[in-house]
Amino acid sequence: MILTGPEITAAAHDGRLRITPFAADQVNPNSYNVRLGPTLITYTSTVLDAHRPNPTSQTSIGSDGHILQPGELYLGHTLEEVGSDTFVPLLFGRSSVGRLGLFVEITAPIGDIGFHGQWTLMLTPIRPLRVYAGMAIGQIMFFVSTGAIDPYRGKYQAAAGPQPSAYWRDLARLRAVAS
Repeated sequence: MILTGPEITAAAHDGRLRITPFAADQVNPNSYNVRLGPTLITYTSTVLDAHRPNPTSQTSIGSDGHILQPGELYLGHTLEEVGSDTFVPLLFGRSSVGRLGLFVEITAPIGDIGFHGQWTLMLTPIRPLRVYAGMAIGQIMFFVSTGAIDPYRGKYQAAAGPQPSAYWRDLARLRAVAS
């Protein structure tokens, strides 16, 4: 089951989910709009390596916005910290943003129960597009879970700002377990 807008509001007020800051005008019939934070990062290597940390470059979005270029992956973040120890959150791009040719979060929309922090957004434009900090970029839906809950305790917990891939940490952990 998916939470309706009024239930999202009630859950945010009674602590079953956390959205900070919370704004009633960002509540939709069955989702909550999240806004683009002021920081973007891009990878600086021509070839990325899943087995190692990859260098990045950070950009702040100014008051006149920032132009995203096709062929580049931008990692942005939500302005809001969002999480729940009860509900499963799913983040999708807003349709109005998709109609501008911006793909938002197309490969990893599921958040884990127990994650709390700013969400990293994978942004890929199909043509040059100016974006602005604070613009409504995505929407999060919350689903009721069934069964025992084992809360998220992973590498991205309490994220602040965009987080580059830490896939290499999974490999290091698996190597340590194997030896």
